[in-house]
Amino acid sequence: MRFSNPNTLISTILKHDKKNNTYKFALLRAINDVVLSFLDIRTGGQSVAIPLRMLAEYWFAYYYPFADPDYPIYQGKRSDRGNGLTQDMEFRKHIANFRTLWEQQFGKNPADGFFIIEEFRLVRSRTQYPPNLLKAYEQAIKVIVRALDKPIRYSGPPDKIWAVFPQPQPFNSLKRVIAVPGTHPNEICLVLSAELWKGFQSLSLWIEALCIHEWSLFVDNVRQSDNIQIDRGDVYRLLTARPDNRRPLTWERNHIEVLLMQGHIFTCPWTQQQIKSKSDFDLDHLIPLALYPTNALWNLVPADRKFNQHTKRDRLPKLETLERAKPHLALAYTHYTRSPILNQTLIDDTALRFTTHQRPQSPDELAVLVARFIRELAEARNVAQF
Repeated sequence: MRFSNPNTLISTILKHDKKNNTYKFALLRAINDVVLSFLDIRTGGQSVAIPLRMLAEYWFAYYYPFADPDYPIYQGKRSDRGNGLTQDMEFRKHIANFRTLWEQQFGKNPADGFFIIEEFRLVRSRTQYPPNLLKAYEQAIKVIVRALDKPIRYSGPPDKIWAVFPQPQPFNSLKRVIAVPGTHPNEICLVLSAELWKGFQSLSLWIEALCIHEWSLFVDNVRQSDNIQIDRGDVYRLLTARPDNRRPLTWERNHIEVLLMQGHIFTCPWTQQQIKSKSDFDLDHLIPLALYPTNALWNLVPADRKFNQHTKRDRLPKLETLERAKPHLALAYTHYTRSPILNQTLIDDTALRFTTHQRPQSPDELAVLVARFIRELAEARNVAQF
């Protein structure tokens, strides 16, 4: 049995499956988040391969607030199987171990999961963290990947396996399948048909809202420890919390200031004002962190400080504003290529975002692709615009 209609798939998984924990909510939400991250992929009727590692990263972010070592919020039934009480999720102790190490250095914020996975995706950010923290993160992701087998295998009618999704396979063994950017040849991937990929694109807001709603209701009925008081509203807030920009963009800004001192003049993409000195600009997230939490260099451009702080803020540009901005985005990317360090960073960050067949060959092409992604994200998420 395979589902080409996403409505049928969602209702089958969320309404008819027997659930002992929140894994199936997390699976659907993670697939949805991957689709939203690559809205501009053109499948051409081909299926799309998603690395289990990428889904596991989203699971890390979702479950991070529930894995507080001092205040665990259980995500399903626990049972005594003779050798001790089984956990509600197989990876709880691994995320909790990471949290302990992280909070010793960076403080406590339940929304840090999304911040962390983005930091560890970007090469320049990842290398700034100590080896023990990176090892703890990789251990957690490895265990989460194994845990993904159950909801993928048993999604659908009772007593059937692989009824909704085919069994994951290494990408290099798949035929006529597009990989999402950042996929390695030997990575085990979940394959989503072109119809389902398109369905997730068109229903993304509904899927996200339904997953979070059902997840909140489910945990509301889970028996917690005697000292834990939590209701569906608390669960909802933890599931929807997003981190602020906790990492200062000092590194990126310093390199851009060097370009300014060398005489490279930027133009604000929104006001068309020239930027000639370090006092003239903010480093603007083209796509706000609250919507798409990434500090990838293609998402960062110098912009008029007053406009960025008082007009743009957490909004996306209207179509005509975006069209006017394209040449100024291309100019910023061109200047980045003048710096060997920023040029390599731009290449690395672009490779994580755009598929091989659409990889931009010039700053102008990159500006077009980024503008298209911003436009499609605004449409899919119904975001406020300026």
